[in-house]
Amino acid sequence: MSSTRCSGVYAGGVDAVSELLAEVRARGAVFRQAIVRPPWALRMSSGASLTLATMLHTPAWIVPDQREPVRIEAGDIAVIRGDVPYSVADDPATSPSAVVTEADYCSATEGIEHAAARTCGTPATGSAVLLSGAFERQGELSAQLLQALPAVLVVPAEERPFPSPEQVAEEIARDRPGQQLVLDRLMDLLLVSALRSWFDNPDADAPAWCRALDDPVVGTALRLLHDAPARPWTVAELAAKAGVSRAALARRFTALVGEPPMAYLTNWRIALAADLLRKTDHTVDAIARKVGYSNAFALSVAFKRLRGTRPSDHRKREAEQRTG
Repeated sequence: MSSTRCSGVYAGGVDAVSELLAEVRARGAVFRQAIVRPPWALRMSSGASLTLATMLHTPAWIVPDQREPVRIEAGDIAVIRGDVPYSVADDPATSPSAVVTEADYCSATEGIEHAAARTCGTPATGSAVLLSGAFERQGELSAQLLQALPAVLVVPAEERPFPSPEQVAEEIARDRPGQQLVLDRLMDLLLVSALRSWFDNPDADAPAWCRALDDPVVGTALRLLHDAPARPWTVAELAAKAGVSRAALARRFTALVGEPPMAYLTNWRIALAADLLRKTDHTVDAIARKVGYSNAFALSVAFKRLRGTRPSDHRKREAEQRTG
């Protein structure tokens, strides 16, 4: 059994990776194809939590600020964290001639011309074609995924995630009913496929919680916690269900996940509570009971200890950010 693969799929429940990926969704407003001619460079500034880029026909460079440039070959998939400012260019030395934002994805500048609604530039044989999309983190749970990713993750073309970049480019060029929904789903599939390739790479630095899902003991404990976070779990009960001693589970869980079982459960509960505070109008007391706390006061104490703020203040700040 590989210690670095992250399958985590099991009968009767949803694996943690699927749950985390479900919180990341494509944002159609910044899904575009740019047809460019050298020298070219685009400054990517969509403000998204995660972006994806792939080139058709020609290679390019991902040029992160204060990091080494990363070359991507035609067909490679690059996944870039939102906290990493970067440009895409034909050469690391090329200065950006346009800024790609959420509001104005296709700036009319030299070398880049307006065309179809989702395409910038005029198609020509052998042109460099950049496909890119932005993803936004919809919940607290996916923060664990984003924190685990490298600054720039490149999945080689030979690993060919599904769907292929060519399929995406073909769909972009169409104008059919429901197209935006199809494009968003294709981008979701590209991201999930790219991340699965990363998870399955034995040489990749996969996150600790991902590796732990493949462990027969710790993986069992993790799934129990994910499936029933409100249950009053003890290490002894988790150990009994995993078929090992309490000490063995505590030692193995901490070694693989990076924190003890009960600390992991507390963080998981607080992440779930933060999501519910943002997504629902349930009372703090109701949310507390849903994630495993006896009342609002107990949740508030744990929430403030881990997040530095009370649940009600967290909800207010999230609401202000959405309306601001």
